[in-house]
Amino acid sequence: MKTIKIFISFILSGAILQSCNKGLLDVAPPDQLSTTIFWKTEADADLALTGLYNYLYEPGGNWANSQYKIMGWDTYTDDCYGQHDYGGGRSATSSGITPNSGAYVYSYYNNNYRAIAAINSFLANVDKVLTGEKLERYKGEAYFLRGFNYLWLAALYGNVPIITEDPFTLDFSEGKAKSQRTDVYKQVEEDLDKAIAALPDESYTTGHATEGTAQGYKVRALIYQKKFEEAATLAKQIIDAGKFSLNANYSENFYKPGQENSPEIMFSVRFMKPNIVHGDGAALVVTMQAWAGYMGTQDLVNEYEAGDPRKALTFFQEGEGPAEGWPFSNPATAIPGEGSWSAGFYLPRKWMTPGTMNPTYGVLGDQDYVLLRYADIKLMYAEAQNEASGPDASVYQQVNEVRARPGVNMPGLAAGLSKDQMREKIRHERRVEFPFEGLRYFDLRRWGIATEKLNDFVQNPTVAPDIKIKYEDKYEFWPIPQTEIDRNKGALEQNPGY
Repeated sequence: MKTIKIFISFILSGAILQSCNKGLLDVAPPDQLSTTIFWKTEADADLALTGLYNYLYEPGGNWANSQYKIMGWDTYTDDCYGQHDYGGGRSATSSGITPNSGAYVYSYYNNNYRAIAAINSFLANVDKVLTGEKLERYKGEAYFLRGFNYLWLAALYGNVPIITEDPFTLDFSEGKAKSQRTDVYKQVEEDLDKAIAALPDESYTTGHATEGTAQGYKVRALIYQKKFEEAATLAKQIIDAGKFSLNANYSENFYKPGQENSPEIMFSVRFMKPNIVHGDGAALVVTMQAWAGYMGTQDLVNEYEAGDPRKALTFFQEGEGPAEGWPFSNPATAIPGEGSWSAGFYLPRKWMTPGTMNPTYGVLGDQDYVLLRYADIKLMYAEAQNEASGPDASVYQQVNEVRARPGVNMPGLAAGLSKDQMREKIRHERRVEFPFEGLRYFDLRRWGIATEKLNDFVQNPTVAPDIKIKYEDKYEFWPIPQTEIDRNKGALEQNPGY
């Protein structure tokens, strides 16, 4: 891996621990950043910790190379067509993923390692200025963020280098070899265990990771590895602790001000107008709705059961007008094939603040990107417990509670389901619960059915019936970006098949 630059980020507003500014300030060249100019006071630790969270934001404010803009992941699947190729989904799916693919394929690898380098430097130096409980908490947050970044690397690229040392002590001139995916996941679990031991046992309110946040990501790591019994046990601990609950209003998880007090959100990328807004000067609602950047497929809409309110809470319905939240005056009502609503697709309501009208370029948007919800914990518990022990009463309970939240009120699952039948019900529930939340792509891959579901799928049968998703089994391991292979002088091998 190339020599990694370290960035320390400063909050222009001075709100050190309450929010993050996406602008990264390179305050000194990496070879000159030393204890002579930093790590002198407790305030330096505050600034550095804030800098670690800044890596959750997209680099350079570029939508096409964005980080953790989770709705873009759905353009890699059968759930969504993105006509503007945000995140590279349209080009990567139609042409295939290669070592030279840009957007998400390159930027996740690059940004994850930039973040890990900063985290390693933080862990190597923070005890110079902090002691006691605050030191342990800050280190816990850093361990969580390192586990978080390595989880993305393990899930996407599989076999990657593991680096835990202070980057200033390392010589990258001869490159760095890869570790096996199993070892990368082991690193993820070790980091998250350290975070769980150090972080406060409280609800998620400040934007800083808590014990439950770290536990939730460990559940995700375990279920990705098919460690179902361990995943079910840990998910049950989160449920029994009672620090999180389903929001009585499903939609409030996806816009302000409802996001600010939602008991369901366990981790998110936080925004705050006017200084911390969505990149490229375009609010999320402009990209999704006004530009028709993310459109639900008919295949996804067909997945909803009759009467499931989540369909209408996720998509605009034909004939809706301003009274129902339709955001355009031309046309004044929702008509497929007119305005921003393309024929054969469904315009998303999700992530749009009610009352928005005629969004245009330059509007400031500050909806948080929700990366982990309590509903996911409940459904991961149900999945893991079903795989480990079959569809017992606790599996039914968790699935049915997600279905029965106020405002959704879907009936419980039929009794007497087999393990295989319950598996399909849980997979269905995940698809209709989490559209545009970036989970479908990873679900299909870990279930081993991505090639079956995605290869040759036509996302846009109305406009481009001949353009099909290209998905191959080898995509379980994305290619290491070619730029990284070239920089490593033969020490870093490409993943198989590329």
